[in-house]
Amino acid sequence: QVRLVESGGGLVQPGGSLRLSCAASGISFRLNTMNWYRQAPGKERELVARITSGSSTNYADSVKGRFTISRDNAKNTVYLQMNSLVPEDTAVYFCHTIGAFNSRDYWGQGTQVTVSS
Repeated sequence: QVRLVESGGGLVQPGGSLRLSCAASGISFRLNTMNWYRQAPGKERELVARITSGSSTNYADSVKGRFTISRDNAKNTVYLQMNSLVPEDTAVYFCHTIGAFNSRDYWGQGTQVTVSS
C-alpha cells in the first residue's frame, strides 16, 4: 500500500526555521513529482512547493526565497526546509503525489506547523 508520512512540524517563533520530511513507501519514488501543500483553518488547501523527478522546483509566491524543497531518492524522502517563518505560514502541511500508473492522488496525514510568539 502507498504511504506518505510527514514529520518535523511543531511550534516555532517568527523568524525561526523548521525542516519537514515526508517518507514515501509503496510507490516508484524516483518517477514521481512530489508536492507540499498546506491548509490553514478556514482556508483552501494550497500548493506550496513542487519537485519533479528531475529535481526541477516550483514555489508559491508567498514562500519564494524562504522555503526550499528537495528530495533524496535513496531514502524515498522529500524535504521542505522552511526559513524566516511568519505567522501566516501556520497550517497543516501535507505531502502529496500522484500515482504514476493509476493517476490517483496520495496524501500524507499532515503535520502541524504553528508560527507564534
